[in-house]
Amino acid sequence: MERAALSVRCAATFSTGALLLLTASLACAAYPEKPIRIIVPFAPGGNIDITARTIAPGMTELLGQSVIVDNRGGAGGKQGTEIASKAAPDGYTLLLGSSGALTMSPAFYKVGYDPLKDFAPTSMVSIVPLVLDVHPSMPVHTIKELIAFARKRNGTLTMASAGPGSTTHLTGELFQLNTGIKFVHIPYKGSGQALIDVIGGQVDLIFDQLSSSTPLIKSGKLRPLAIATSRRSPSLPTVPTMAEAGVPAFEASTYTGVFLPAAVPKEIVQKVYEAVIKTLAMPSTRDSFERLGAEVISSTPEEFTRRLQRDLAQWTRVRDKTNIQLE
Repeated sequence: MERAALSVRCAATFSTGALLLLTASLACAAYPEKPIRIIVPFAPGGNIDITARTIAPGMTELLGQSVIVDNRGGAGGKQGTEIASKAAPDGYTLLLGSSGALTMSPAFYKVGYDPLKDFAPTSMVSIVPLVLDVHPSMPVHTIKELIAFARKRNGTLTMASAGPGSTTHLTGELFQLNTGIKFVHIPYKGSGQALIDVIGGQVDLIFDQLSSSTPLIKSGKLRPLAIATSRRSPSLPTVPTMAEAGVPAFEASTYTGVFLPAAVPKEIVQKVYEAVIKTLAMPSTRDSFERLGAEVISSTPEEFTRRLQRDLAQWTRVRDKTNIQLE
C-alpha cells in the first residue's frame, strides 16, 4: 500500500512538474502577448533616451508588440537600473543600460544591483568614443608631447570634466594613472560649461564625447590628440587611437546595450536579442545613429558580458589606485 501511494505521489509530482515546464514553454513560444517597456534610467532628451527611441520602432515591428520607452531618471542612472534589475522576469521589462551605470557606478558607489549577476545581456547597441581635446593655443599636437609638457609643468595643467564621477572625469583619471602624469581636476555641472571654458582657454584640456566635440574640432576651436577607443572613428579618421599614440591598454567610451532581468527564460532573451540585432541592421537605424554622432555596435551576449567584466575591472582598478572618494 505504501509503495502504491508513493508511486501515485511521484506520478503526481512528475505530472505537475511536466505541466509547469509545458506552461513555461508555451508562454515563451507566445511571447510577446502585450506591450513591452524599455527602461531608460535617465531623463527624456539625453543621449540614452534618444538611443532607446531610435531602436524602439524597429523592435516594435519585429516583436509585433509596442516597445514603450519608460524614463526612470535619477542618481546618475543608478535608480532606473536598480528598478530594472528587480522587475518581473517575464520579458516585458527591458533596460537600455549605460556603461556608466553598469561599470563605473558599481566600482565607485554602493548600488542596489550587481551588473554581472542581476541582468541577462543581449547585444550592445551604440558607442560614442571619448576624445582628448586641448585648447589650440597649447604647444602640443600629440599625446607624447602632452605627456612631456605636463611633466615640465609639474602637474599644473588643468582638466575639465562634466562633474565628479562622470565618464569625462574618470577617463581623465585613468589617463593619469596609465601615463604617470598629473592634472588639476576642474569639475563642472555638465559638459556644456566645461567645453565653453576649454574653448575659452580657461582650462587646458578635456576628455569629451566625440559627438559633442566633432563640430568644435572641425571649426578649429579644439585640437584633438587621440581617440580613447581601440579603433579610429569614421568621423575623425586622421585622429589616432590612444594605443597608436603611445598609451597601450587604454579604452574609454560611453556605450549602451539592451538587458533583461537575469531570471528571464533563455528563449525570451534569445527573441529579444534577435530583435535588437535585426533592428541595428536596418539602414534607417544606422542613419539615425550616424546623425547622432554615435556608432552602431552589435555583439553577442557573451561578447557583451566580457566587455562589462573588463570595464568593471578597469574602473575598480582606477578606484583602488587613485583613492578617489565620490559622494
